[in-house]
Amino acid sequence: MEIHDPRQPNQFRGLRGLRGLRGLRCLRGLRGLPGLPARRTCPTRRTALLLTLTGAIGIGGAVALVGALPHGDHPSPAHPGTLATTPSSTTPSPGAPGIGDPLLPLDGNGGYTVRRYTLAFDWRAPRTRFDARTTISASATQALSRFDLDFAGNTLHSVTVDDVPARAVRDGDELVVTPAKPIPRGGAFTVRVDYTADPTQRRHRGDAIGDYGWVPTPDGTVLYPQPDGAKMIFPADDHPSLRAPVTFLVTTPPGVSAVANGRLVERVRQPDGRIRWTYDSERPVAAQLVQVAIGKFTFLESSGPHGLPVRDVVPGDLVSDTAAYRSLTPEHLAWLEQRLGPYPFRRYGVLVGDTDLPVALETQSLSLVPKGDLQGDRVDAERDLVHELTHQWTGDSVAIRRWSDLWLSEGHARFYERLYSEAHGGDSIESAMRAAYEQHDQWRQDDGAPAEPRTEAALFKQVRYDGSALVLYALREKVGEETFDRIERSWVTKYQGRAAGTQDFVALASEVAGEDLKPFLTPWLYGDRTPSMPGHPDWQVDAAQD
Repeated sequence: MEIHDPRQPNQFRGLRGLRGLRGLRCLRGLRGLPGLPARRTCPTRRTALLLTLTGAIGIGGAVALVGALPHGDHPSPAHPGTLATTPSSTTPSPGAPGIGDPLLPLDGNGGYTVRRYTLAFDWRAPRTRFDARTTISASATQALSRFDLDFAGNTLHSVTVDDVPARAVRDGDELVVTPAKPIPRGGAFTVRVDYTADPTQRRHRGDAIGDYGWVPTPDGTVLYPQPDGAKMIFPADDHPSLRAPVTFLVTTPPGVSAVANGRLVERVRQPDGRIRWTYDSERPVAAQLVQVAIGKFTFLESSGPHGLPVRDVVPGDLVSDTAAYRSLTPEHLAWLEQRLGPYPFRRYGVLVGDTDLPVALETQSLSLVPKGDLQGDRVDAERDLVHELTHQWTGDSVAIRRWSDLWLSEGHARFYERLYSEAHGGDSIESAMRAAYEQHDQWRQDDGAPAEPRTEAALFKQVRYDGSALVLYALREKVGEETFDRIERSWVTKYQGRAAGTQDFVALASEVAGEDLKPFLTPWLYGDRTPSMPGHPDWQVDAAQD
């Protein structure tokens, strides 16, 4: 979405001013179930609703008891400020409904670790419901009497645990699963959820993102699951710090293609003439970074640095219109590798979205970029492309530990986007950062400091973009470019494939710089007022207005 400031044109490309779903624990999670209204308001106290759903679907079979828990019958997440911990007792107990992230406490779930997702979609036609199955291989981190999955909407048919029907109860955006037998601590188990997926299901936010979840296209769909919209697509353990490999099994009509994160394993024609596409994510992926796109695509393959496979996926009628800017990906990869080290995944590419999406998304190894971003000004297009590509290092490979660490993801993407743009026809990074500096007190007052969002609704705001890039710019001015570059390369190398947080970054920066940087970085990251910029005593912050 184009969000302009008169003093800083085009500064907020890629802004995702998302409001979250915290507190929406009402019966909207049952939307689409037979006999229920399309919309329902939240009562003060819900009564239990148990629905026995029978009838098999094309890829399902077992019958489950499904409904909604009365408010208060669910175990509470961990106390805000700490992530959920598991009981030490071997006595089975419920897994927590969230990992206790202070900003979105119900994101993720407690009591188990997902080892692999297998998503099976029997796609039929645009905006048409279809049979779906999610199979989750997991291991218990505590003795479990029941556990949660993040799952909203869609018509639920059955849930099994280790092939035995399980009791499944809706509680807002949580699906509470009680297996026939408790699961011992350390035990491996497999959950299968059969449902009818609704590819029109999405939620609207009154901010930069607009609609998210399933995003229909003229001949199919793309996914926009950030920040926690994956639960509208498949049952998940949905928090950015939680990742697992994914196998995708997508069946389409002849003439319709499917693409997903990772590599194409096989494409097989079925006896009825339909095509089954199998993809493997190759690396663990967070639910918010999962991509499945279906449509009439052209697959365009090339190579990047060191022979890296580059695969763009483009609607057929947009191939020529987007070719000029897509062809720059190898150059972008080489430029970022000089600064951040080797690209962290086995392949990369751009998925061109035939949509009016206001923002792009760094879905892992296959960035979703709206067509409009590739049909306009070159400087703006390259900023978007470099921003999403940078995320493959920071945000995808190095995941954030909790939502308040989002500045590490978006701040880095914005910093390198602006650094690249400076050398390729855009504004200088110094002028961009000076403009951000002038507004920083206002941003802090409105939405919190870079590493301390006031609320979940303030997560994807300006201070997390140019405002967080400004922190990195200040660090570079403090320690010098050479030391800063070593900090950055060490960051993405040490935490490659892992989740890390703000204090990890401060500690690593101090270690590499050979000095304690906590006193310098703390007011930049958490303070109410913007500190002085090293080397720029003439820079002034505008007074914040109420």
